[in-house]
Amino acid sequence: MSETAGTIAKLPSRLYRRRRRLALVLRETASRVGRWAALAFGVLVLLAGLVLTPLPGHLGLPLLVIGLMIVLRNSFQAKRRFLRWQRRHPKLIFPIRRLMRREPEILLVAWQQLLRSEKVFLRRPHWRVLKRGRKAIKRRWLKKQPI
Repeated sequence: MSETAGTIAKLPSRLYRRRRRLALVLRETASRVGRWAALAFGVLVLLAGLVLTPLPGHLGLPLLVIGLMIVLRNSFQAKRRFLRWQRRHPKLIFPIRRLMRREPEILLVAWQQLLRSEKVFLRRPHWRVLKRGRKAIKRRWLKKQPI
């Protein structure tokens, strides 16, 4: 009689441990499925951004940044590759990193990209109008302000 009483007393603790283990396995599985779903969604957003980037309008770059944020938050391998790219090509990746911050500097990044693209397309310095125009506006602004 003491043996049956002992097994009955241990039964609830075994059930409790099994339930805890099952809950842990289910939670880990749900976490992995959620991570894979977020990763797939991020890749889809990235692909949509790649398709829309060359088209007129400014929808491609924000979609690329959002998709990259989703992918980087859910994939350790993508984070490693992104950091490797950042070390190899800092001038290319830095604007993307600035756009991925909590409070992105969108106008500054857009202005820098305009200046860089002007420098690439218009090789001669006297052809570049954005840099000269900004400096002229800055000089006029400083003249008008009282000291």
